[in-house]
Amino acid sequence: MDLFLDKGFEATTFDDIAAAAGISRRSLFRYFGTKEDIVLFHLSGEGPQAAAALAARPDDEPLWTALLNVMLLIEDHGGDPARLLKISEMMYGTPSLRARSLEKHLQWQADLLPEVKRRLGTTSGDLQAAAVIASALACMDAAGEAWTRAAGTVPLGHLLTDAFDAMAQAAR
Repeated sequence: MDLFLDKGFEATTFDDIAAAAGISRRSLFRYFGTKEDIVLFHLSGEGPQAAAALAARPDDEPLWTALLNVMLLIEDHGGDPARLLKISEMMYGTPSLRARSLEKHLQWQADLLPEVKRRLGTTSGDLQAAAVIASALACMDAAGEAWTRAAGTVPLGHLLTDAFDAMAQAAR
């Protein structure tokens, strides 16, 4: 990540990454097919983490509130806020990274679908559950982009809550 942040996404090569990692370029390609996958590697584990966190929420908690609480947990990366902002600026400023990020979030749809369907009831189909999840992910992405545009001056959790509240209000 330091290479990407120092040199920029486009200027960082697979050779640079392999050298920094102390492995061959060929070994690097065994684990990652694209530079986007390297930057967004952390997202691969967040879908199952979100599904487990949702399943652990109380059954009597409204689904939308439970999803917000799960997204707040996922978005609370901790770490250096300045570094997180640089990473976010790179992601939102690089079209291929942004697209790959959205693609990885689509995997969350599959990860969250069984629990969201269960919470919606046995008569609900995949469409309803998928729409709820897509809405939650859109709120997360909109909040992340707003946080980045605001240079991290507004807490991400507040923006995420505002986005979820806007959707809940619009649905009334």
